Amino acid sequence: MSEVKVAENVVTVEIMGRKYEVPQGITLVQAMWYTGHEMIREIGCLGGVCGACATLYRTPDSHKLKSGLGCQIIVEEGMSFSISRSFPVRKPIYHLEEIDDPKQDLFKYFPEVAHCRNCNACTEACPQGIDVRTGIWKAVFGDFKDASDLFMPCVMCNLCVPVCIAEISSNQVGLYVRRAQSVFFSDRHPILLKRIEEIKDGKFDSEWETLFSLSEKELKDYQVA
Repeated sequence: MSEVKVAENVVTVEIMGRKYEVPQGITLVQAMWYTGHEMIREIGCLGGVCGACATLYRTPDSHKLKSGLGCQIIVEEGMSFSISRSFPVRKPIYHLEEIDDPKQDLFKYFPEVAHCRNCNACTEACPQGIDVRTGIWKAVFGDFKDASDLFMPCVMCNLCVPVCIAEISSNQVGLYVRRAQSVFFSDRHPILLKRIEEIKDGKFDSEWETLFSLSEKELKDYQVA
């Protein structure tokens, strides 16, 4: 748990419907800790990378329901927020080695992409500032290169999912596009190809066996060494 320093000045916030006074300058996640809320599933890297602390919030100067990552947003006077629970996400099962035409199979695995209403709600919800709408359209029209570049900063927080009126799991589409672009449309560096062959030939099997045989304490000591 990250240490929260008690500030001299405080702000009043509403967390899941209940008002609290918390120190100025702390994040929403730290405010949850400060007020005694247990944070387990919703906590990960605390650096804005893992997407675990998806948060919904409102500020008193706007009627708009906003979204972001709780570890990156600083508390404000009068703010109301709650950590977002995980949304059901469409996760089709596919095997890239069995795909012949990844651009056409996009519609096989994600037929809902054809119903995008171009409303831009997904882009507005994205805490990473990704132009999600354009990424979806690029994917639909077969421009996997640009689409994968757009989706590269995605942290899979799922905040784009509940706002989509076409019920598109945009982050999963982005993941599919990035995988397909890498496997089917990008050149692989010779060193990477060599290393893959070495792995297949069992060059590193003994190292893996050593790691898997270590206890948790031995593994920590191994990492330090």
